[in-house]
Amino acid sequence: MGNFFRTLWRIISAPFRFILWIFKRVFIWIRNVFQDIGNLFVAEPDDKPITDTVAVALDEPKEFWWGVVEHLDALRKHLFRALLFIILTTASSALFVRDLLDWISEPIGGIESLQAIEVTEPLGVVMRVALLSGFVLALPYITFELYLFIAPGLKVRARVLGLITIPIAFLFFIGGMAFAYFVMMPTALPFLLDFMDIPTAVRPASYIKFVTGLMFWIGVAFEFPLVIFAMAGMGIVRARDLAQQWRIAIVIIAVLSAAITPTIDPVNMGLVMAPMILLYFLSIGLAYIAQGRREREPE
Repeated sequence: MGNFFRTLWRIISAPFRFILWIFKRVFIWIRNVFQDIGNLFVAEPDDKPITDTVAVALDEPKEFWWGVVEHLDALRKHLFRALLFIILTTASSALFVRDLLDWISEPIGGIESLQAIEVTEPLGVVMRVALLSGFVLALPYITFELYLFIAPGLKVRARVLGLITIPIAFLFFIGGMAFAYFVMMPTALPFLLDFMDIPTAVRPASYIKFVTGLMFWIGVAFEFPLVIFAMAGMGIVRARDLAQQWRIAIVIIAVLSAAITPTIDPVNMGLVMAPMILLYFLSIGLAYIAQGRREREPE
């Protein structure tokens, strides 16, 4: 009889124990993240010359590969936590996907202007919008997890700079998406929909794919200055070389703009080129700053 009541109690309390387990895991997760952050600002990396590292790898290959396995295990943990966060933000975005669809389809007159011709098309559109929204919301945390992985190999000063860069990178990405939505789309859509006076029945799948792809890649392009800043800080590129090769850079930007631009007219291509050229010259200034900081640091 006692076993029956114990089993019944376990069945009744199972949902509460599951919720308690989730809160416990979240608490442990947050505690570990704060511990990792605290350790970053007190411990300097073991700065060994590359020759010593190669010598250790040749003399003691077992120890070297054990270190590689540890790094891969750490990377797996960071990627797993980032994936869990993306799932959480995507599920949260799915609750407001109707509002997001109304906002995205506003440039063509609202969601009522879209006409689905396949049974599964609306479902695919909902999943795509929810996934992009979830990725954007999770981007700061994804960047933070990658930062926690590479930060132990950086000096304390570089760790602080990297931590400050995370919200700036997110703002640059959001700025690129806003530029694509508020500047490019109002110019590109009338050209596409009224081209040759051919009536266009806009499908949800093609329209949402077009809009989300454009916003995503323009957002990625706006991250270019921060990439140059990081590369200059590591000594990979120099500001003087970037300034001297500005003509080649404009040609490359024109090619990339032609690939990103949804239309073939020069107006929309120019709308993409103009901010990218400004971002390139901004990158030169950031490269000067990062290069100067690197040259002032002692070897």
